[in-house]
Amino acid sequence: MKCCCVYAVVFLLLFGGCAAEKLERGTPACVQAKIQEILREDVWNPPAKVYRYTYRGQTVYFIPQRCCDIPSVLLDENCTPLCAPDGGFTGKGDGQCADFFETRTDEALIWEDPRP
Repeated sequence: MKCCCVYAVVFLLLFGGCAAEKLERGTPACVQAKIQEILREDVWNPPAKVYRYTYRGQTVYFIPQRCCDIPSVLLDENCTPLCAPDGGFTGKGDGQCADFFETRTDEALIWEDPRP
């Protein structure tokens, strides 16, 4: 019985952590939920990341494209999609925030998929 308890504790220590727990305090719950959605999917190539920026006077969250023709996503603090800065068939996103890469400031990588 003692052996089973030891294995259970080791398992929880190794695998019981939640990626969202490592996020900065103040990260919106909806961004944490998006990260949990990503973790339920297969690992992206390249691995998923979430960045925080200031853009047009507001805090935004950028999820880069996961592959070639899939657009990236720019979200506000309520996870309302603002635009697709890049990706898609043209590689230039949806054109709604063509100045994003030139005018964004205060870059912070807030999460990167830790899975191999």
